[in-house]
Amino acid sequence: MNKVAAPQIDTLVDRAIAVRGNAYAPYSNFHVGAAVLLSDGKTIITGCNVENASYGLSICAERSAICQTIAAHPIGGELSIVAIAIAAEPLATPCGACRQFIAEFGLGILTICVAPSDRSTRSTFLAKDLLPHGFSKNVMDD
Repeated sequence: MNKVAAPQIDTLVDRAIAVRGNAYAPYSNFHVGAAVLLSDGKTIITGCNVENASYGLSICAERSAICQTIAAHPIGGELSIVAIAIAAEPLATPCGACRQFIAEFGLGILTICVAPSDRSTRSTFLAKDLLPHGFSKNVMDD
């Protein structure tokens, strides 16, 4: 796993909190922002949750940010996802679908969960700890 420096984490958290304000959540009123840090240590891509009247079509902030990342950068060569910050009030960890989505891009991805009202209270996990025994590409190769 790549090391993520404290200033990078602070910036990532700030970006997740900022993009949370763009969330479209008229049904749940649960606004979530996410920010992805790439292995170059500089590139940060953000996303927010976008709900839909057909609730199953909604997209979580984590998946939004990862999809934005994939659309903008070739992941898998020299670049990889090293961290993701998730800002929600109250503090929340990723849903099951998002845990699986994050793990797809690396079991060592640092996941930082923060409540905007108290940035100092953070929960941090590795993707592998959020999704023990998760489904992966390796299972398909067996």
